[in-house]
Amino acid sequence: MKRIYLVCALLQIFFSLKTFSQAPVVFKGDNIVIGDHVAILEDTSGRLSFQAVRASSAFKPSTSQVPNLNLSNSNFWIRFSIKNETVVNDLLLSVEYPTLSICELYSPDNSKYLVQSASDTQPFNNRKYKHQNFLFDVHLQKDTVQTFYLKVHSSEEMVLPVILGTPQKIAEATISEDLFWGALIGLLLVMVLYNLFVYISTKDTSYLYYVLYTAFIGLTQATLSGYTYRYIFFNSPKLFSEVIIIFPGLAGISAVLFVTAFLHTKERTPRLHKVFPVIAVLYSLAIVLRLFGFDLASYRMIDISALSITITIYAAAIIISFQGYRPAKLFLLAWTIFLAGLILFVLRNLGILPYSNYTNYTMQVGTAFEVTLLSLALADRINILKREKEASQAEALNIAKENERIIREQNVMLELKVTERTHELNESLEDLKQTQSQLVESEKMASLGQLTAGIAHEINNPINFVTSNINPLKRDIEMMMEALTVIEDMGASDLPKAEKQKKIQEYKEELDFDYLTMEIKHLIKGINEGANRTAEIVKGLKIFSRLDEDDLKKADMNEGLESTMVIANNLLNNKIRVIKQYGDLPAIECYAGKLNQVFLNIISNAIYAVHKRFGENEGGLITITTTCNDENVFIKISDNGTGMDTEVQRKIFEPFFTTKDVGEGTGLGLSIAYNTIKKHNGQIIVNSAPGEGTEFILELPIIFNTKAA
Repeated sequence: MKRIYLVCALLQIFFSLKTFSQAPVVFKGDNIVIGDHVAILEDTSGRLSFQAVRASSAFKPSTSQVPNLNLSNSNFWIRFSIKNETVVNDLLLSVEYPTLSICELYSPDNSKYLVQSASDTQPFNNRKYKHQNFLFDVHLQKDTVQTFYLKVHSSEEMVLPVILGTPQKIAEATISEDLFWGALIGLLLVMVLYNLFVYISTKDTSYLYYVLYTAFIGLTQATLSGYTYRYIFFNSPKLFSEVIIIFPGLAGISAVLFVTAFLHTKERTPRLHKVFPVIAVLYSLAIVLRLFGFDLASYRMIDISALSITITIYAAAIIISFQGYRPAKLFLLAWTIFLAGLILFVLRNLGILPYSNYTNYTMQVGTAFEVTLLSLALADRINILKREKEASQAEALNIAKENERIIREQNVMLELKVTERTHELNESLEDLKQTQSQLVESEKMASLGQLTAGIAHEINNPINFVTSNINPLKRDIEMMMEALTVIEDMGASDLPKAEKQKKIQEYKEELDFDYLTMEIKHLIKGINEGANRTAEIVKGLKIFSRLDEDDLKKADMNEGLESTMVIANNLLNNKIRVIKQYGDLPAIECYAGKLNQVFLNIISNAIYAVHKRFGENEGGLITITTTCNDENVFIKISDNGTGMDTEVQRKIFEPFFTTKDVGEGTGLGLSIAYNTIKKHNGQIIVNSAPGEGTEFILELPIIFNTKAA
């Protein structure tokens, strides 16, 4: 039986060497990169079974130490043989590419193959080995050769460092990698926090964009290396798959914002500046494509965006550096170091440089130098601004000293002029006081004239009514007296009674005695109405004038408004309709005469605004409404006149401001009204819109607060 097993083993080794185009990996104890000892099969359909893969002759040998698989939806099969020349039977195979949706190792076990699988689409804690790299057990006896198959798939372009080693050696390598990444992330975190504090102090947006760029570039590299999957998204593999594109997209957008703000590309390179928004849109489109499930398209869009922003930023930095802008030179140095690290990293992936601890971290080291130099560039820019500020302050100090000398020389002259001007101002002040008194008196006289004209107009109508009825009444009374005389004479005659009655009746009919009687009654009634109307006007005049206006007394605001309308009635010209909506108001403590003057000023302005809009046409409307609550009385006077814009509303209570034509107003009416309402501890509110009308709301306390006044 032993001979049979030996023959079978030799045959298996023979056929495996026959079909395998690459020499087997000879493991001697140290970690070894096996990329140039493998053959690769691309399964474009993604449906090949393991048996079909083993039987396939389409495997192509890899010539690179680190195979670089194309961006596609295909599954890739990697075949390799291992010869173990050590006494260690339990080895580890490490696939250092954390973003694989499928990673399966097929290991021979007698006549069958065992499958070990792992994926970034599963929770991190499901893995046997708690590391972001894919680690598989390889059991191989000393001096034996076995063939293994590795199946991989990813939505990104795969660069697959496949390393074989003992558990101890692999652990030492992963610990070294973790220490390096810990130092790098610590450096990036320090830069983020430091510059964030600087931004909070200076409010310079360049620092904020630098913080965002540094944070997202760090998250991008940590994601591509699997650390965010290991420490952040360990229970959210779907989210980890999304941020593989989202973090680079946000890093690119942040870079656009930082470069345009830091280098002032809009002013210094206006043509290149127009390219940056386009690049930001491309990065945004990559993020959107990823979110909607277009994985390959989003990865390709990130590649296009990265190439575009690299060329554009480098060109802008060179141009601005030649313009003599010092921060741009540090920026150019930082960007050059970053690109150098990136280029070395790409050369390693292409197999031009060997896979080693020195070439593995060139991009990360370049990033560390970049963010450090960019932070120094920001600090240097502050120093430049500080020096410019100090130079400006020194110049300002020299100017201030020169001004001080000029001021000292002019002080003597100014003192003389101040004395002269003080004397002139005192004289002007006296003139102003006199002018103010004259203007106030003028306003009072204008109000008095308006009052006189209104009373004259209102009294004239009933008086005319009385005087026009006097003569007809006198004539009718004379005719009545004459009729009485005639009837008396007829009654004293000797005619028979029936004849007397007949003659008297004929005379009355001839005289139209019944109509005469009715006319006398009508004339007397008209005279009586005129007299009553005159009495009402006199009463309204008495209420309005309030000879005791300087005394604080209780008064009915409805009564004051009604008396004011008596005075202002002549201004309506029977063209403006007045709606009165008086509420049940309590008497309030006030200076009634002064409030009546306020009502007259506001109503007069309302009538003026309505006349200005409607002219002699009808349609004008003034509404007077009164209401109250427990503490205040509210008087609302609104019109549908020309209205006022916001600018006019701000000025209407200023002394001497008026929108009326020259000679039509002094500009003191509303100023006096405002001061009167303020004296009553109330307030006056104005609501107006051009072409819609104006509303004045007066709020007056029922109880006058003497202390507040």
